[in-house]
Amino acid sequence: MPEALSGVRVVDFSRMYAGPYCSMILRELGAEVIKIEFRESGDACRTIPPITEGGEGYVFSILNRGKKSITLELREKEGQEIARGLIKQSDILLENFTPGVMDRLGLGYDKVSNLNPRLIYASLSGFGQTGPNASRAAYDTVAQAMGGLMSVTGFPENPPTKCGPAIADLSGGANTVIAILAALQHRNSSGQGQRVDVSLQDCIWLITAVETLAPYALSGHSAGRIGNMHPSIVPWNNYHAKDGYIVLCIVTIGQWQKMAEVIGRPDLIENPDTLPLASRVQRREELDCIVADWVKGRTVAEIQRIMDEASLPCAPVMDTGQLVNDPHIQSRRMVVEVDQMLSGPLKMPGSVYKLSATPGNPLMPAPFLGEHNSEIYKGLLGYSEEKVEELMEREII
Repeated sequence: MPEALSGVRVVDFSRMYAGPYCSMILRELGAEVIKIEFRESGDACRTIPPITEGGEGYVFSILNRGKKSITLELREKEGQEIARGLIKQSDILLENFTPGVMDRLGLGYDKVSNLNPRLIYASLSGFGQTGPNASRAAYDTVAQAMGGLMSVTGFPENPPTKCGPAIADLSGGANTVIAILAALQHRNSSGQGQRVDVSLQDCIWLITAVETLAPYALSGHSAGRIGNMHPSIVPWNNYHAKDGYIVLCIVTIGQWQKMAEVIGRPDLIENPDTLPLASRVQRREELDCIVADWVKGRTVAEIQRIMDEASLPCAPVMDTGQLVNDPHIQSRRMVVEVDQMLSGPLKMPGSVYKLSATPGNPLMPAPFLGEHNSEIYKGLLGYSEEKVEELMEREII
């Protein structure tokens, strides 16, 4: 199949989650991604459990599908010179070190942009390249905490809670992709590359601010934790049915009128003043208890059928096993099998990029450490067999 980013080369210095997620998307859309790894251990994510029977980190295998792995000792001057040779022949440089590391390695933006003026140099870090916190180390939960998300996640009686998945890393990676694609479009028209600076904290704040900034700006009060409810919509919650949990989201007046009829409570809509959202929010506890009482006497399947017949938004709370076997998810090819060289077939998430002409390709295996040394060093850089062997003996590659 054709690939949207065919002909685009990425030299990828990133590791762990955020950067590799970014380059995974770029590869899925057709870019060539050359992943530079430490000689002995490689990306630390290779050894983070769970580990497959073949000895591969499962998360690493998901995040690094289709990339080309080479080993390179960046702490040596010669390794840095080799890296500059790769950068000269690349379209995109991606790194997620703490700010200052790439400069100390002689691979900072100012130096390498002179070597390759068309280069898009993408840096993804906890707090960005500027500001008082720029030099601080960060992981996903740090960004969730300092981006405001944890303060509004969880229930009022419980401590601030992080989002389950690594949402800061993954939203940071996705936003870096967006910025890179915008920079590529700019380069197509101007011929000039540029610096991309994405912060995990910025990305989490953007997500959080959509619903929390307005109340603060209008009243001066910070939003609190309200569990699974919505601050401005009632009923909107996760309810306990006979055999599981189900989410109901009733927004419009028309939906609320249908909901009152479905649960056998026409009295809730007899007074027109009780129909608007603002009125329902004022009666939050009363209305939420009424809906919860109706739900608890029925099964998830029964509630889903009733709500579907009324065209009301409703959904069961599905776990991973249910999702993997869900007919709709399967019809969308959102669970695929990728044949890893060491581990054999592994289930992985499919591609969300359902483009009619250039769809994403999630079916390529992740590389083992240094798998593409020969291809890149001899093929792309033109080193002789003797030169490659010498670099290996001297522990440069």
